[in-house]
Amino acid sequence: VSTKTVTLTKQIDVFGVHVYATDNVADEKMLHAANMMAEYLDNDEDGVPDNQLVVDAMVSENTMLLMGKDEDEMRSMDWNTIPSGAKQGLRDEETVPGGAQRGIFDAALEEILHPITDVGYAKAYPEVFGTKPGTVVAKIMDKARGGHFKKVPEKYPDNAWYTYYDETCLYDCQITEYVYWALTSILGAQDFPGRLENIKPEWRFNTKEKLQKGDPEIYTLLTDPQYKFPTVLPDGAYRAKTFTIEKYQSK
Repeated sequence: VSTKTVTLTKQIDVFGVHVYATDNVADEKMLHAANMMAEYLDNDEDGVPDNQLVVDAMVSENTMLLMGKDEDEMRSMDWNTIPSGAKQGLRDEETVPGGAQRGIFDAALEEILHPITDVGYAKAYPEVFGTKPGTVVAKIMDKARGGHFKKVPEKYPDNAWYTYYDETCLYDCQITEYVYWALTSILGAQDFPGRLENIKPEWRFNTKEKLQKGDPEIYTLLTDPQYKFPTVLPDGAYRAKTFTIEKYQSK
């Protein structure tokens, strides 16, 4: 384990949401992440965010994506040099552009979506998408887990279809993960050979059709046009703008 700290040296601005990275993150991986962020927020790729309320909420919390090479590097980041705000990590090693074609899941699809839902949507629509008990999404999730569980249970009920056993993932985190599973299943991200076997211990409805039939409430919520969730899976090729990497000088 290295004791030397690493600092962020590169940045890209996506509608006011910052992507930061260390030197050891490949430029192509960083650009891929920025493109994915842009495609999630501007899904029709016309250069304007689809839901400005969500972007405003993210910007007001100074939401940022921090990219490091691997676990070690994420752990040895010098936190004093990182601006304050809502942080989400993404590792170079788990960022796999076009991975699904090779049967590998691109973690950028998950990690970039997390702050969009748990900061952006949760702050823009607190009663609906807030990551706490009693919100619309929380009540729907309780059904998917087979009951209301403040903490991860010893065993989820047999009729549950969302069964995340990670004890470090508290109730708010369980909501974030649930929305991620549901939305990416609608978008087709979880539907490639071998994927269901991989994720089955945690999530059963890995396609749009299965979700629509098995969990119609979350399907209806996430496809409700008023919330302007993405309808097309980001592919890392954002058409409205070509991003460039800028130097980042930490304070």
